[in-house]
Amino acid sequence: MSARSADHLEDGSDALQVLQLTDTHLYADEEGRLLGQRTRQTLDLVLDLVPRALAPLDLVLLTGDLVHDESPEGYQYLKERMAALGAPCHCLPGNHDSSSIMADIFDRVPAKMGTSVQQGRWNLVLLDSTMPGEDGGHLDGDQLGHLQDSLARRPDDPALVCLHHQPVPVGSIWMDTMALDNPYAFFGIIDRHPQVRAILWGHVHQEFSGERKGVCLLGSPSTCVQFLPGSRDFALDTRTPGLRWLKLYGDGRIDTGVERIDSYPDPLVLTKSGY
Repeated sequence: MSARSADHLEDGSDALQVLQLTDTHLYADEEGRLLGQRTRQTLDLVLDLVPRALAPLDLVLLTGDLVHDESPEGYQYLKERMAALGAPCHCLPGNHDSSSIMADIFDRVPAKMGTSVQQGRWNLVLLDSTMPGEDGGHLDGDQLGHLQDSLARRPDDPALVCLHHQPVPVGSIWMDTMALDNPYAFFGIIDRHPQVRAILWGHVHQEFSGERKGVCLLGSPSTCVQFLPGSRDFALDTRTPGLRWLKLYGDGRIDTGVERIDSYPDPLVLTKSGY
């Protein structure tokens, strides 16, 4: 499968087809488990859904918490699985990632962190919201400057902004203590650029959709375990792993949805108080 030419996106009659995968939590050990699930296996099962969700596939976005043990072997496995999809892949780190190891591995393929991706009319801005040693998120001056500059350079093109941490509360109190800690600075820039059509994130291990000043807000399920929406404390959901697909039209419209696997391959450990 090869990426399509951007020419088909110019008139708004066709869409840039984008796959988001997030919170894969892989390990060096192929049998590595998170809360009962072998995360390499759940990723592979989710990838089996791709042909029915997006065909053909134009672009892959990996939105953080990719390797739980920060191992080179975990990133190498992920790189190989993404290469098999046959589409450009772009990643950003989450709070469980090693940014340096991720860069070492993914710099050998078409993947970047903290960058902008242009295809057709669309401007996809990727931000690094991680802080060393912290579970919560923050956008420093460099990242905010990158966002401002990326949007200012293409004021007439629709934009999708991607980061790991949620910039708005998702309604799970424990998870919202680990959200982006400077959303006012972030939205101060977003509000000055009306071409922003959507903001996309990972981190929350659950599907979320909302809207703010006409901008679509999207959180997505993990490819492994899911967190229970609306929970006050840490709790797992029995909903299954999944992916998000997006169709980005040249005129700025967005279609999006979530696909999930039918069942967990192993028993889900529901009695843990954290991970």
